[in-house]
Amino acid sequence: MIGALQLQRLPPEAEALRAPVRAFLDEALAGMPADRRARSWLGFDAEFSRELGRRGWIGLALPAEYGGGGRDAFARFVLVEELLARGAPVSAHWIAERQSAPMLLRSGSEAQKRLHVPRICRGESFFAIGMSEPQVGSDLASVRTRAMRTADGWRLNGQKIWTTHGDHCHYMIALVRTSGQPEDRQKGLSQLLFDLHTPGITIRPIEDLTGDRHFCEVFFDDVDLPEDALVGDEGAGWQQVTAELAFERSGPERLYSSIVLLDTWLAHLRTRLRTGLLTGGRAESSAGGPHDDAAVALAGRLVAHLAVLRSLSLSVTARLATGESPATEAALVKDLGTEFEQGVPIAIADLLGADETPAPAELQRTLAYVTQFAPTFSLRGGTREVLRGMIARGLGLR
Repeated sequence: MIGALQLQRLPPEAEALRAPVRAFLDEALAGMPADRRARSWLGFDAEFSRELGRRGWIGLALPAEYGGGGRDAFARFVLVEELLARGAPVSAHWIAERQSAPMLLRSGSEAQKRLHVPRICRGESFFAIGMSEPQVGSDLASVRTRAMRTADGWRLNGQKIWTTHGDHCHYMIALVRTSGQPEDRQKGLSQLLFDLHTPGITIRPIEDLTGDRHFCEVFFDDVDLPEDALVGDEGAGWQQVTAELAFERSGPERLYSSIVLLDTWLAHLRTRLRTGLLTGGRAESSAGGPHDDAAVALAGRLVAHLAVLRSLSLSVTARLATGESPATEAALVKDLGTEFEQGVPIAIADLLGADETPAPAELQRTLAYVTQFAPTFSLRGGTREVLRGMIARGLGLR
């Protein structure tokens, strides 16, 4: 059964991190337009990530023994929330810090931990995830990429797709089949860690509807890997991936993909209302209808919805902080969160479309980008249908 999520408050020592992070972002993001900031955790800026590393803000909750900050998950929650709320370009280090390093600390060898985790924390080593494959869809257990044992290690063949910034990353951790057949499902799956510059690897970016090229196809053609490329035990890949996905599915990034758009629209709304008060009237559309009432009502609904989702995400963070693996609860946060993220551009577009007064150009560009990209929110990290199946099983309904 799904575990009970308890309301959780951020401790004062975690909240104290907000002020220095905000001060840094005020300077680092000065002049960056909202439509660019809306990319946020898909925005790749290696130097920005290295600066975060120099400040000790990558791996904030990882052990100091391995180069981390030694703080708790709540401090990281505050940091991530501020970075995403402002639309900071964090994609370079994002996957490595969020998933790869915690997974290595949980399942990797001591040599893997010592080699990779400190470099991740310094913002020097970027990781890609090798999970999705063509013809597999969301059925992750039926992956076909295969690694066969050789005299010296492994020989890897197959393909991965939708690999975020694979063309810019240094390493990949891939879920592959090391024994059995795809029909065996979870049995025989393992995780391998390898350098993406290894001979036999070809990476091709995929251009999306917005014109961005952050997704990639990755091909493996007789790629020879050493024995120590294996992460954890052979055949334990499914259990490791399930634990890893709890980190991917429950964080603020599953709530805040539309947050720059929402904040940009709220700033526009505040300007409208302030202008109406200064002129002694109400902000109205050129057609004469009271536009402000509908806008204020929408703002209230969206902010209230976000507050509840944030509380859920924080509660899952508390479970992760105790070493649990709340996969079902994380799936719930991801499903509800991406539903909210996709609803924000639709609601704002409907409201602006009913107003004959044109919105500011920056708001229009931001809305256009988020609207085009929003369909992916319910695909990345597991489709809505798969997640709801997981939730149903967690509730004992199937």
